[in-house]
Amino acid sequence: MKVHILDDWFDTLRSLPCYELLADHDVTVWTDHQPDPTALAQRIHDAEALVLFRERTKIGSELLNQLRNLKLVSQRSVYPHVDVEACSRNGVLLCSNMHSGTPSYAAAEMTLALMLASYRQIPEQVASLRSGNWQAGVGRTLRGRTLGLYGYGRIAGAVSSYAKALGMNVQWWSSEEGRKRATEDGECVAPSRDAFFGTSDIVSLHVRLKPGTRGIITATDLANMSPRSLLVNTSRSGLIEPGALEAEIARNRIYAAVDVFDTEPLRDSNHPLLTHPKVIATPHLGYVTEDEFDLQFTDIFEQVNAYADGAPIHMINPEVWS
Repeated sequence: MKVHILDDWFDTLRSLPCYELLADHDVTVWTDHQPDPTALAQRIHDAEALVLFRERTKIGSELLNQLRNLKLVSQRSVYPHVDVEACSRNGVLLCSNMHSGTPSYAAAEMTLALMLASYRQIPEQVASLRSGNWQAGVGRTLRGRTLGLYGYGRIAGAVSSYAKALGMNVQWWSSEEGRKRATEDGECVAPSRDAFFGTSDIVSLHVRLKPGTRGIITATDLANMSPRSLLVNTSRSGLIEPGALEAEIARNRIYAAVDVFDTEPLRDSNHPLLTHPKVIATPHLGYVTEDEFDLQFTDIFEQVNAYADGAPIHMINPEVWS
């Protein structure tokens, strides 16, 4: 099959063991990002299978209507960026391994890294030393602090285990169903939403972005956070009410460590989340490790091979195949 891989910005996949799974296919790897559907359709016009890097490119009807040779879109995990109905109308099968029970440990580690970097002022201390100075201030210790995890899911569970190993206290908030499961599992659930935000030294977001969760973290929630508390977001920017975090940061009350943005890639060096001294910002690195890529793309490439062998797996719109 003619396979096109989108958005492999650092040309990483060809160096990983999983790439051998595509040995029998004609593969083109694109190392830049093309957001315009017409321009993208022109460059991948002969694609029979499209491999996605998570949510870096939107797969909508404008693009799909122009790809007459396309038969398969292969990716991993949730697919809010893929118009499934448009796929079906165009006879394109979407395959996505939902990896039930397997969290992204890379994202969980990134969450912990951002917590440590903020509390120990690692970026400021490194910059001070490189500029010929010595210590740039005094950081804080995580042990004994209260970590509030918003969202009772797999990644949050991994973060919880790391936090407890460091001697932190962990409390939870989530949907009603999530809070019920947390309580049944013997976890500490905050008595109220206001108490959760008001008593957590660190609030870390771990919720999937979908219509029902967009903007779920409000300006009121952020205003309820105690002075000098830290908000960590390695999930999705859209979980926070538009402009609310920027406005709260401008008040100089809280800190933030963010790995996700409304627009990605973010090229605006003057964006307030990139310039404010109380914010640590990283370019969506949560799942970006060689180990995580090899795990994820093994699943994705196996889906391509299964389709080529006439036995597709992890079908999201199986009516296309049937």
